[in-house]
Amino acid sequence: MSTKILDHIPHLTPPGTLAESVGAFIRLGFTVTPGGTHAGGATANALVVFADGTYLELIHFVHPPPSDTDTAHPWGKKQPGWIDYAFLGNGRTGADSVATAINDRAKKDGTPLLYEEEGGGRRREDGKVLEWLISSTAEAADRGKLPFFCGDVTPREWRVPLDPPSNFEHANTAIGISYTKLLVHPDAFDLSAKQLSVVLGAEPSSSNPAECSWELDEQPGCAGVHKSGPRLVLAAAHGDEERVHLQEHGSGVYEVGFLVTDRSKAGSALTPYGRLVWNGETV
Repeated sequence: MSTKILDHIPHLTPPGTLAESVGAFIRLGFTVTPGGTHAGGATANALVVFADGTYLELIHFVHPPPSDTDTAHPWGKKQPGWIDYAFLGNGRTGADSVATAINDRAKKDGTPLLYEEEGGGRRREDGKVLEWLISSTAEAADRGKLPFFCGDVTPREWRVPLDPPSNFEHANTAIGISYTKLLVHPDAFDLSAKQLSVVLGAEPSSSNPAECSWELDEQPGCAGVHKSGPRLVLAAAHGDEERVHLQEHGSGVYEVGFLVTDRSKAGSALTPYGRLVWNGETV
């Protein structure tokens, strides 16, 4: 099974601000589609879907999350912005699960890494109930640095509404996610690269002492959207801006690059909580 297919990237805004987040992304030239409320009712979302089958999850807490560690949500203490990133799982448990595949690789490689599984779901605004299986690192400190996996139990098209096509037609001409850039402390770079290689089941396609990148697989059914394929980039923070971001947000997603069809739309912007780039790749 492939464990290097990008699925979606969550973008968090403060509690009760989903409508404002939707408005901000519309002003950035994205088309936003309705999402729904997650199981348990703590969070709700809206979606920005792309022709390459990936999407952005605009998410907020309906009410301020509890600080009790026994009931704390894994994103409850995250600062607004890009808070995590998800790869496509397979929705299976047991011997055929994503967690088992990753844990077997880690054991064979001697890499300190453990993935666990948990069920999840969401009720759409039209009442349809979605179910999925989440596979994620057991180490809370690594959440956001290492990907989680979302494996659909119900059909993926219920979760990712690519029909009608107008859902993925964007004024900024974005048709997919070109790259996802992660930042870590320089002292954590080597271990992080090794852990990501185990999770992805592949060595970096390019590497130097401060940055490496992996070529990812495209979403099934959406092959050919990317000219050279999406990438995951890991970098050791350098420069004041990156160091400040790392101090405020911790290790994880720093920047998202989008594949655009119109070079005149290329550029960069803030969400205002996260950094995005439209000249990361063009077709």
